[in-house]
Amino acid sequence: MLERSHIQSTGFRNFGPENARAGFEVRIRQANYRSSRLSLIEGVDITVDGILYPAENNLFRLGEHEYTHAELDDATETRLYVGDYFTVVVPKPGGLARGVHLVGSAIRYRHPYFPPEFQPVIVRNERHATIIMP
Repeated sequence: MLERSHIQSTGFRNFGPENARAGFEVRIRQANYRSSRLSLIEGVDITVDGILYPAENNLFRLGEHEYTHAELDDATETRLYVGDYFTVVVPKPGGLARGVHLVGSAIRYRHPYFPPEFQPVIVRNERHATIIMP
């Protein structure tokens, strides 16, 4: 079940071999009020404990497919539906320390029906989440 917060508490974890973590993942609920094409997301910045991990360096996973920041713009046939979630994969050697972290997200959406001077729309969210396995 998806939580009200855009940042989901499930799916916040380190990835990579236990002794050589390659980074961490943050699961994000599709925050738009209606479905949209993946190409309309300009990126997702992640902040953990005040440290910014910019969208340009992160991967974006939807289902089994991972996209680089540059590939998002070309994903014109891929849709995000209301209630879907995606995972932002953040490279960080060693991953995050075990414990509670303050996690923030800034999703940059483009809406084809908004005038260009009002784009992108940035949807921000913040919550505490816990890393169980370092």
